[in-house]
Amino acid sequence: MKKQFTFALILLSCIAFAQENKTPITQDSVQKTKEIQEVLIKSQRKKQFVDKAVYSFDEEALKKARYANDLLQTLPELQFDPISSSITSIKGGKFLLLINGVESTELQARGIRPENVVRVEYYDNPPTRWATRADTVVNIITRNPEVGFAAGASASTALTTGFVNGQAYANYTHGRNNFGLEYSINFRDYDNRNANKIYDYVLQNSHYNTNENRTDHFGYTYQDIALRYTNSLPDNYVFQAKFSMNIFNYFSKGNGESTFSKDNISELHGTSQYSGESYNPPKLDLYFSKKLSKKDEISLNIVGSAYTSESFEIDKEWVISSGTPVFDNDMNLKAKQNSVVGEVAYTHDFKAGKLSSGYRVSNNNVDNTLENLAGNFDYSVNYLTQYLYSEFAGKSKKLMYRLGLGVTNIHNKTAATTEDDWVITPKLIVGYELKKNQSLRLTSSYTPYSPESSSLSPNINQVVPNIVSTGNPYLKIQKSWNNNLNYSYNNKYFDFNGNIFYNYTDNAINSMYVLYNNNTQYALTYENAQFSSRAGIQLVGSVKPFGSRLLVIKANIYPTMQRVKTNSGALLKNNYFGNNFTLSSEYKNFSLSYMFNIPVYTLSGAFLNTNENQNHIFANYKVKDWTFTTGMYWLGMPSRYKTKTLDESLVNYRGTTNIYNNRNMVIIGIGYDFAKGKRNEVNRKLNNDTAPAATF
Repeated sequence: MKKQFTFALILLSCIAFAQENKTPITQDSVQKTKEIQEVLIKSQRKKQFVDKAVYSFDEEALKKARYANDLLQTLPELQFDPISSSITSIKGGKFLLLINGVESTELQARGIRPENVVRVEYYDNPPTRWATRADTVVNIITRNPEVGFAAGASASTALTTGFVNGQAYANYTHGRNNFGLEYSINFRDYDNRNANKIYDYVLQNSHYNTNENRTDHFGYTYQDIALRYTNSLPDNYVFQAKFSMNIFNYFSKGNGESTFSKDNISELHGTSQYSGESYNPPKLDLYFSKKLSKKDEISLNIVGSAYTSESFEIDKEWVISSGTPVFDNDMNLKAKQNSVVGEVAYTHDFKAGKLSSGYRVSNNNVDNTLENLAGNFDYSVNYLTQYLYSEFAGKSKKLMYRLGLGVTNIHNKTAATTEDDWVITPKLIVGYELKKNQSLRLTSSYTPYSPESSSLSPNINQVVPNIVSTGNPYLKIQKSWNNNLNYSYNNKYFDFNGNIFYNYTDNAINSMYVLYNNNTQYALTYENAQFSSRAGIQLVGSVKPFGSRLLVIKANIYPTMQRVKTNSGALLKNNYFGNNFTLSSEYKNFSLSYMFNIPVYTLSGAFLNTNENQNHIFANYKVKDWTFTTGMYWLGMPSRYKTKTLDESLVNYRGTTNIYNNRNMVIIGIGYDFAKGKRNEVNRKLNNDTAPAATF
């Protein structure tokens, strides 16, 4: 309990107080386009383009918002996630936030006053330079910078368990120069996570069953620190240097009992598990953009990091009656990682549209020192990806289009083999404006994806008696063909998107149980399946029964069919009715939200997994620059995760995990934000990141 309040007090103590000054209205910081005039209008409006929706905001929304983040929550497909204290897409997937085209964080957006937001661009089909990094991109367009200072902090904590979210930021602008400092933390410490795991299988003509119950104490701390400097001259150049560190620590320690049966003979086993991970990658991000003429611009971006990540796992199982060891699994991995990403891009404006071309290269080299069941190993892996692309976006009357063509080279050197693939990556988006508030869009793209480092790793892990898990260094890349037909409709009361989708993946990476070690064990490993596919309908949007924020109902409903054809020819099937809902209400300075879903099983390799259950209610009250928050998460239930295998699996597995610390978890929070003047926002065209840390 003391830990949580200490974190909150530290974050709030860094706030400095300043008096807010009134600033005159200036021109916008981005060029005017034919499609949208950059003016602050007096009523809310949505305009649908071929790859994005553009939102402006009414006086009521601007008056109620404290900063730009609050405006994002009014978008029909965005919501505030109280668990992570961040903005997320109601559809799920990776979310990327930009400010005037530069990759940013929500803490940066907190430094922007609502009245300085001209519009928000919501990309459900991100342009080429972002398409491989995010499923949804949101770009906040602001007005011109002025000399100013903005700072703030917030913290929320549970009353009875280890749950803390905190953020703090400060930005200072003077002339062409802008300085920014950010810090965020997510702290978890739970001592009551219970898991039941059942393995049932036949091996060498004998029937085996393992039924284990385990309780563990686990937690993690994720800290993000960033220092940023920007020097810019409007309509001429932008230079930005950003240094950041993502500090992560994780632990899990637990004990349990397992009933192990072979045919008709059973014995009671004791189990213990202790694992951990840690890394703190420093990252340097350099960006430069130069206007060559009114119609031409060139941009360069380079991102680099070098660090060491460490992981360990100790699993033991023994016969309780005799103390005889069943297995003793001791793994240690130290990975020295060097990553670099570079990109150059060129844009030219024509009367008919805009041409964008570029080249991006990323290289991730990892030197591994591994100790596991099979002995000690030193091996190196290298993952190189090159991407050459060009796309043209234009509009002719009511017809909108974006045509893209690229070439991707993936060169992976694993511990056992080297793979080199060249893939043509086309993309087509065509849209037609049926009416001012209705549009129809067709999208189709073809994209290669490299296997994750964990699935390529040769590491061997003992799971239970007779069953191990291991990677497959011989995996090939998978190639996805994604197709969507989208209908959009909006008015004062509705903002609705209906989408028919079909996604086909060739050489899909699929996990499965196979016979192992001369048919004396089973191994959970990976293969390249013949294909996987997803097809269905997605209905997503919001309803305002009173035409205001007094009551808003957001829904995401997506009945889906999944198919996987394994390398051996078996066809795996799964159908589900995905869903999540948010009900919110705003009245003057008070807001109330309720989030819930009905968990469903989705197919992931050899397993069917449920998504995390939601049943959260939370409220905010705003007084000038202060915000007070309270809520209760996982009402009447623990956070619960279920997993089971399909009938076709060689091993029949069922598992249920409950985190009882989360049940009826009461949260309180406080925040303060102030701004004096305005701060520089740059229009950055390239946004890259290095590879994630290598762990088990």
